[in-house]
Formats: sequence, structure tokens, C-alpha cells
Amino acid sequence: MKLLVVGAGSVGGYFGGRLAQAGRDVTFLARPARAAQLRSRGLEIVSPYGDVTLQPKVVTADALDGPYDAIILSVKAYALDAAVADLAPAVGPDTMILPVLNGMRHVDVLTARFDAHAVAGCACKVATILDGEGRIIQLSKLQDFAYGEMDGTRSERIERLDQTLTGAGFTARLSPVIAREMWEKWTLLAALGGITCLMRGNIGEIEAAPGGRDFSLAFLDEVVSVISAAGVPPSAEFLAMARAQLTEKGSAWASSMYRDLQNDRPVEADQILGDLSARGAKAGIPTPLISASYANLSIYAQGLKA
Repeated sequence: MKLLVVGAGSVGGYFGGRLAQAGRDVTFLARPARAAQLRSRGLEIVSPYGDVTLQPKVVTADALDGPYDAIILSVKAYALDAAVADLAPAVGPDTMILPVLNGMRHVDVLTARFDAHAVAGCACKVATILDGEGRIIQLSKLQDFAYGEMDGTRSERIERLDQTLTGAGFTARLSPVIAREMWEKWTLLAALGGITCLMRGNIGEIEAAPGGRDFSLAFLDEVVSVISAAGVPPSAEFLAMARAQLTEKGSAWASSMYRDLQNDRPVEADQILGDLSARGAKAGIPTPLISASYANLSIYAQGLKA
């Protein structure tokens, strides 16, 4: 399959890099500065699974043509509109777009622009960062990439994608319940992000604080109430795992949004918490904790612009 990776940052660069390393036909669509960096230095991955430097195929928006068989869309949510405009020439009648973004608003945006058939489901779990030299640093061995048709069917095109992604150096999973997995990912991201950002601490620090454990569980319950009304309810197994992880004693776990906040970087508050608050309001569900965290991060975001 002919693959296009939109965004050569820490997530798209990692999975796209592993695919390229495995000999798959991968092209990266990157902004001019990142494209120049990749052409001069290569795509560098520093990982527990082995470091690698690749010379990837790179294109900028002004030189993009198509169509591609599949597009892995991996950008920050606040860059979605620009990315959609850039990748449009690569989308043909049979192209699959696999969005690796937080929240679920992007599914509505992509469906409105390209139609529902073009959008496949995707949810990944990986801990990577882009360092000051443009290298992709993998922080742990977790590297799970799940995908599937949004309606759960096992189509010919999704089986072809499965064959392409399997055996490329990371865990690739064809999921019949990818829509639920995407809503579950949002559940955990919103709870973890809201809890750690509002409390300004990691999970272990919050659990050890007076009332911290009860606060974390109340926040999760609020998120689950909205997700269950607006999307696909999480499984009992997922909820048990989430409750345990969000209240684990001594845990150093914190959200990437909290790390961004600590380093004065932009955050995806609108997409992870703001959209959730809005969906709660639409469903008539009170969201005082989600709304407080969103307001807090909105004030922070305004401060970055000042």
C-alpha cells in the first residue's frame, strides 16, 4: 500500500519511521522547516527497541499529489484545519484516513470534508517526545497501534491495511471495536489530563493528598457519564483499569498535557476537555469538574498569547 503520514512529529514520525524501516512505501507530509530538517539530518528514532536514522521520502504541501491508499493523520488537534487543507490532494475515492488525534471532534471534521467512507478508526498508545534536535525519543516500550472500520466490519481494504502494518516493528491490531477504543482513549485522556492539570501534580501526588483519591474517581465518573451519553460507553474491564491507574499509590504517571503546561507549551484543552464539556451540556449532564479544569487551562492558554 502507498502510505502518507501527515505530521512527522513524535507519534507520526515514530510509527511512520518504523514502517519505513520495515520497507513499507511511506511518504511524510511535513511543514517546510521539518521537511528541511528530515532531509538534512534524516528521521532519527531513539528507542528501547533500537536506535535508527532513516532517509525518508518527504514532501511539502505545495508538491503533494495523490491519491494514496491510506493516510495516517498525526498532528496536534489545533493544527487539524491546516492539515486537512494540506492533505486534500492526496485523498482519492478509495483512500482511508486514519486519524491519530485526541478527542473525537476530528472525526466530525474529516467526515464533513471527505465523507464517512474516507474515515477509518485509529487509536494508538505510545510514549514519545520530539527533543530539541528533532529526534524522536521513545520513553517506554509501549507501542500499540489499533485500527478498524468505524462500523466494525472487516472490509477488504482494512485487511490490506492490516497486512501492511503487521510486522513493522510495533504492535499492530485490527480491532472490530475501534470506535469504542477511540471513545475509551478520550475517556482516559480527559480524566488524566483534567486531574493532573487542575491539581498540578502526578497521580501519586494527587492520591496522597487529602481527598485526592475521591477527587480523581469523581472526575473519572463525570467523564464517563458524558462519554456514555455522547458516544460509546466504555467496557467494564476498561473502567476497572482506569480507576486503578488513576488512584495508584506512588505513581509518577501524568498526562502529556500536564507536561506541556509545565513547559509553557500550547495544550489541547479545547479538544480534550472543552468539547467534552460542550457535549455534556448538550446532553443535560452537569460537568463541574471538567468545566473547572477547562476554565483553568483556558486561562493558561490566554496567558501564553499575552
